[in-house]
Amino acid sequence: MKDKWAIAKARRRFSELIESSAKEPQPIYKRDRLVATLIDAKTFEEFLRWKEETASRSIADALDELGTLCAEEGYEIEWPDRTDRQSNFPPGSDS
Repeated sequence: MKDKWAIAKARRRFSELIESSAKEPQPIYKRDRLVATLIDAKTFEEFLRWKEETASRSIADALDELGTLCAEEGYEIEWPDRTDRQSNFPPGSDS
């Protein structure tokens, strides 16, 4: 990323900003603080697909996928034995 775009510069050279985003993400700053990044449409669509796929995944789904990956790579995850933990709530309080 060769250009550091200030908001005013981005406004003045909007077409150039858009063209540059096709090559790599373009960060936009306001008083030396990153406020936005312009990316190309393909990258954004890939992000939306990833977000949709992962939004509906549960932790169980993620662990299943991890187990599959481990099996494919030829190693196993050693899960610790389950144990009960001490409760910080007074006895008889079910809340």
